[in-house]
Amino acid sequence: MRAFVFPGQGSQKVGMGVELAGASLAAREVFQEVDEALGQNLFAIMSEGPEDQLLLTENAQPAIMAHAIAVLRVLEKEGGIAIGDACDFVAGHSLGEYTALCAAGAFTLADTARLLKLRGQSMQAAVPVGVGAMAALLGADIAKATALAEAAAQGEVCTVANDNDPTQVVLSGHKAAIERAIALVKDFGIKRGVLLPVSAPFHCPLMAPAADAMAEALGRTPPRSLSVTLMANVTAAPVTDPAEISRLLVEQVTGRVRWRESALALGAAGVDQFVELGGKVVGPMISRTLADVSITSVASMTDIEAFAREI
Repeated sequence: MRAFVFPGQGSQKVGMGVELAGASLAAREVFQEVDEALGQNLFAIMSEGPEDQLLLTENAQPAIMAHAIAVLRVLEKEGGIAIGDACDFVAGHSLGEYTALCAAGAFTLADTARLLKLRGQSMQAAVPVGVGAMAALLGADIAKATALAEAAAQGEVCTVANDNDPTQVVLSGHKAAIERAIALVKDFGIKRGVLLPVSAPFHCPLMAPAADAMAEALGRTPPRSLSVTLMANVTAAPVTDPAEISRLLVEQVTGRVRWRESALALGAAGVDQFVELGGKVVGPMISRTLADVSITSVASMTDIEAFAREI
């Protein structure tokens, strides 16, 4: 059994998609459709920068999605691969969940781009710059990270945002609380805490205004039926019902990304092949969570050609 998985924020880089666009009309059509949907030349920012523009959440989110969907479209149109036949599940890390849903037919490409643009803008606007922060805990499991977050909170928000794999957990919340958590890592048997270069504290209760904005947006643009089952971020459980997916996408804004648990659930469901489209970020997390599974990254034309031959 196979799952297609999609990366989240942090996988963006200047130059992304350039090789694909140069080699494939299918990829160029994806980037053009996203540009038209957003009313901006996002592909120029992806191709040439400047980097500070690509790093903006409102640009990074649709850019990462567009790159991954371009890879998928090339696979479909030039490799003759239909997603419904090629995989049994889809999953994506945070914004990657929207990419997964686009891949499975729940949203059109244009609607996905617009939803992610709004999601990025809403998340950025939810908390004034400097009020929130996020930190990666290296050498931390979920139990240690949870205990640390509770100790560091001291009346402020400090919570687990991403349970990525057995060795990496991300905290999110008020900046002072996150800084206290970093100072306390050794007391909880955690190797290291690193402040992340993010513009807002994602996946914590401080994102409530962004969740409200996404509830309104998803009310206007509800998901449709899926061609492939989604393993949802906030429940680490399979879901196909569009109304349930809409509710979970709203919950996801403030809720924990249960990536480690999602990988375990996919493994328990029989998935032994994971294919990351558009990056090499979430696959390694899965490899640290599950033994005896194959992990493939498909991001370039060479990768696409090799995967199309194997499948």
